[in-house]
Amino acid sequence: MFAPIVMLWLFFRETGRDGWISLGGILLSITVIMSTFFLSPGTEAMYADLGHFTAVSIRLAFVFAIYPCLVVQYMGQAAFLSRNLHSIPNSFFESIPDPVFWPIFVVATLSAVVGSQATITATFSVIKQCQALGCFPRVKIVHTSKHIYGQIYIPEINWMLMILTLSITIGFQDTTLIGNAYGLATATLMFITTFLVALVITFVWQKSIWISGVFLLFFGIIEGAYLSAALMKVPQGGWLPLVLSFIFMMIMYIWHYGMCLKYNFDMHNKVPLQWLLGLGPSLGIVRVPGIGLIYTELATGIPAIFSHFVTNLPAFHKVLVFICVKSVPVPYVSSDERFVVGRVCPRPYRMYRCIVRYGYKDIQQDDGDFENQLIQSLAEFIHMEAGEPEFCTSEGSFDGRMMVTRSSSIQSGIIATEIEDCSESSSVQSSKSSALLSLRSV
Repeated sequence: MFAPIVMLWLFFRETGRDGWISLGGILLSITVIMSTFFLSPGTEAMYADLGHFTAVSIRLAFVFAIYPCLVVQYMGQAAFLSRNLHSIPNSFFESIPDPVFWPIFVVATLSAVVGSQATITATFSVIKQCQALGCFPRVKIVHTSKHIYGQIYIPEINWMLMILTLSITIGFQDTTLIGNAYGLATATLMFITTFLVALVITFVWQKSIWISGVFLLFFGIIEGAYLSAALMKVPQGGWLPLVLSFIFMMIMYIWHYGMCLKYNFDMHNKVPLQWLLGLGPSLGIVRVPGIGLIYTELATGIPAIFSHFVTNLPAFHKVLVFICVKSVPVPYVSSDERFVVGRVCPRPYRMYRCIVRYGYKDIQQDDGDFENQLIQSLAEFIHMEAGEPEFCTSEGSFDGRMMVTRSSSIQSGIIATEIEDCSESSSVQSSKSSALLSLRSV
């Protein structure tokens, strides 16, 4: 079990500081020379596919296809180099027999294309998830397929990747410098991943802290040695991943900090419920037929902007729905648990709150289907509320008690009494929602 650690100790005892520095070259040979053609594209593609395939399928592909091919390829190169030491600078292509050179060359080129495409796809997925968690500025996300779930395209990120790639290639003009940058990035990623897995072992898998400690000690020593050697390459191109990481970390931190400030401002400037109750069911303005949707970041309370609407607009819809879209830290939220509906004021006010929950891998689409589900969830809440008289008479239930509703068909006459005026609105006739149009016949 501890053979790698013993080998490292023997290696350092014999070579000293020169051996420690040479670890950077070993890491470079693994991550750049060989992995340029097979390991890196395969690994990047595997991580990108985690968002599209199951973990079992990826494990089977890695164990029975990818890993055996890598082992055979590395063993073949090692055997070739043992007899051809002069071929070290270009060992991969020189180890290929002449009859199959061009087919292997084509496969290697295609694997590099797969690796680059996998990197782009994985970047799109990571940016989308960071944006859903409120850690990255909003960018345009284009869904490129109606049939393949999760196939997205982000124009801004695509252009950014192109500019960075060209800038690095033109700026360095040396594969050694690029290799140093890539090697340091890989070593840092491995080291950070080890710490994160140790946390997963303790807090997610609920295993003993001793198991987590042994895992961290075993892999941390090995990867720490490689990382410390790779840090010696910072002046020779290794500074690039550190600078890029710092820039993106600051962007994410500043954006998240600003979002927190905005949310705290909204929380401290909410409209008092007693103020609304004092205005009466009409809110002191004309209530016209229709359903008004007001977006807010608040999951509780009434946003400050609503008081501006009430004091400056001459009329408002008879049914008001405060919509709050939240991204929760789970991959997916089923459609049956997506909408959480509740009242904001007593029933005569006809004011509701709807929290729409999405997972960070869910696709958010603002189309007619979303409108259907929203109206049906509101109708389902009214129907459920009618079956519990104490629900709408309890003062403590206003802007507090919520219900998870399902998008079901609207059939109850009780729903019609609540939103009957909406069917008279011209906005209903122009709406894309079949559920809203069906209210006219209720």
